[in-house]
Amino acid sequence: MDRVVQAWVTGWVVSRGAAPPEREPWGFTVDVGQLAHVSRHVFEALGEGVDEQLVRKVAGGVTGAGVWLKVFHDPEVVGGWLGEGWWVDPEPGYLMTVPLAGAESGRTHVPESYRKRVWSVGGVTRMLLTAPDGSLAARGQTVPTGATAVFDQIETAPAHRRMGLGSVVMHTLQAEAAAAGAETGVLAGTPAGRALYEALGWHVNAPLTSAKFVGRDAG
Repeated sequence: MDRVVQAWVTGWVVSRGAAPPEREPWGFTVDVGQLAHVSRHVFEALGEGVDEQLVRKVAGGVTGAGVWLKVFHDPEVVGGWLGEGWWVDPEPGYLMTVPLAGAESGRTHVPESYRKRVWSVGGVTRMLLTAPDGSLAARGQTVPTGATAVFDQIETAPAHRRMGLGSVVMHTLQAEAAAAGAETGVLAGTPAGRALYEALGWHVNAPLTSAKFVGRDAG
């Protein structure tokens, strides 16, 4: 079992307002409560430690559309384990971590004419950067849960990319998490975000496969 995965799940449910995770022998089940994302099964093992037969068994027991699997292994491998009715994201995500010591020293300066706001509600600290015209330029949020903090929904609007705004968001949130007592940051990043995170010192722990059950008659 991997504590990084447990830390990610613990923070993610707070960030997204999902139900508290239910412990399973292989990981966690989380009820999300959305039409296209009813619940998710998150396997706790990483990489070669993932048990193919367990994944097959859990996937085989899913009969309702909108149930997701999160498996920390390559999609090309995990996709071969799943039966009819599963859609597998061909692009891997990445489970990543970073030490938060010294996070307060990173770049948090906002470009001229941009507006920055940081606020905390319900255990979630959010950051918003708005453009000169008031539209969203970049955003993100973090959930400190003791020694770890989960970073979530980090995004920069297409018109405002390559301006360093993602770095401003991450440095600001990392400083906020460190100030709350967190020592390690955790996130599940996309291929597009991986380069930014690695440039800021984040480390890839494992690839992440996301698969959704769409129904055996989905075409």
